[in-house]
Amino acid sequence: MAVTRAPATNDPAGEDPPPPEPPAPAPPFRPAMLPLWPLALMFGLVPLWWVAGAFYLGWSLFGALLFALLLVRGRVPLPPVTGIWLLFLAVVVLSATRLSSAGSLPTFALRLGFYVTALVVGVYVYALARERADPTAVLMPLCAFWLGLVALGWLGVLAPRFALTTPMEVLLPGGVAGNSYIQDLVHVTAAEYSARSLDPVFRPAAPFPYTNNYGSAYAMTLPCVVAYTMLRRRGVLRWMLLASLPLSMAPAFLTLNRVMFVSLGAGLVLLGVRAALRGNMRVGLSVVGVLVLGGLATLFIPVTELIGNRVESSDTNTDRFSLYAEVIRRIGDSPWLGYGAPVSADTLSAQAPVGTQGQVWMVLFSHGIPALVLFLAWFVAAVVICQRARSAAGQWLAVVPVVCLVQFPFYGMASPNLAVAFFAVAFTVVLIEREAGAGRAHPAHPTRSLKAVPV
Repeated sequence: MAVTRAPATNDPAGEDPPPPEPPAPAPPFRPAMLPLWPLALMFGLVPLWWVAGAFYLGWSLFGALLFALLLVRGRVPLPPVTGIWLLFLAVVVLSATRLSSAGSLPTFALRLGFYVTALVVGVYVYALARERADPTAVLMPLCAFWLGLVALGWLGVLAPRFALTTPMEVLLPGGVAGNSYIQDLVHVTAAEYSARSLDPVFRPAAPFPYTNNYGSAYAMTLPCVVAYTMLRRRGVLRWMLLASLPLSMAPAFLTLNRVMFVSLGAGLVLLGVRAALRGNMRVGLSVVGVLVLGGLATLFIPVTELIGNRVESSDTNTDRFSLYAEVIRRIGDSPWLGYGAPVSADTLSAQAPVGTQGQVWMVLFSHGIPALVLFLAWFVAAVVICQRARSAAGQWLAVVPVVCLVQFPFYGMASPNLAVAFFAVAFTVVLIEREAGAGRAHPAHPTRSLKAVPV
């Protein structure tokens, strides 16, 4: 009978057992990529939100959605000088203690929502653009916002008397909907005109309740559109944007917004000077192209004459200066926290409340001197940071905070427009970081930094 041996359970004599294999290292934590669709929903469908009466009242809900996605993702990088804006928000919240009545809380909360949502949009755009190999697509929602702005502007030109009772207006409680400010936000009109003017003219305003907001958005968004066309050399959207630039001139010019022209002109002058000093022919030619389009538009739209007639037939300048003087007079009684919100004054001929007709005056009167310093400090820091941009697209985007600073004494920014500014600044910072990274990778070839953003 054959004898079989059991397999050896011990190693042969003289041989050590092999050492145990070290455990495999844990894979590095990689947060999930943020989606682009919430920004597309927020900025790209503005005409839909406007028709629903939810453009203003629903804006902070989109901010809450972005914030929730940032929380789920975790480990979110913050743009530079975020701390300044957080301090500003803290002062604004404290100023609520100065509100004269509980009835002022809804409008206070609405304005606070715009300030918070702007920061959330900036953080979201900054994180989203940093994690993409080609961040250019992140600008697409802002370009869609521009196309909606142009389309609704033409509605104000062709159908200036268009008005609509919106679903939001119907659903709001009577006490809220009866507030004159809330009523302006939810009852949509295509154009605005002054009933006090001796010769009223309709001025495009949609999707905003006031035409000044339209002019503000136009001046801020135009540089972003030009920047996108420089980053993308082909594509349907690029050609749509190029076609929309001359088409946009009619509704923009017919707003008769003097500050829109001045703020955009200041930005273009700064951009042109930088291009000349750096010998950047591409940026210089693009500035000339925009100026030529504007000059051609004046051949068909006598904008100078229209603005002159409007100034002569209205008291808007007198009203503004009386409101500004009243803010300066009253702020001495509450310099640290202001009054929480604008207030009406029977002693003024102006129909607008004290603390309106300009973001500087609103922040100063509503939230106090420290809040105003912090508010302006964030934008001044943004101008300084964005001026580091070297690419043509980055230099165009760097115009946006300059435009904002020029507008602040005259235009209110407690609106969705503030999120547009934060969007543009956050994207510009990402471009600057990529240019700096490419410069370190190729120190002998600094011009290669433009390759940081594939086109």
